[in-house]
Amino acid sequence: MPTSIPVQIPATLRSECGGRTQLTVSASTVGEALRELKQNHPAVYRSICDETGAVRRHVHLFVNMDLLRGDDSFETPLNSGDTLFIMPAVSGG
Repeated sequence: MPTSIPVQIPATLRSECGGRTQLTVSASTVGEALRELKQNHPAVYRSICDETGAVRRHVHLFVNMDLLRGDDSFETPLNSGDTLFIMPAVSGG
């Protein structure tokens, strides 16, 4: 059953959603959360996922403190109290 999940928006993507630091989606999995972002906030979604629907190489998704990895990460369940974090990778030297 879908639940209301906060999605933390990093500073680099806030211009894509009116400056908001957080969006809320109704979802029971990470994949459902991303589909809702695609529908309601397409510019944010395009910054997270490429044209094939895969998470972009330089973006990391976390549910709470857990980094999502692998092809099955979209099936990660979301429960009441969880937060989905979008983190652009930081590089440099």
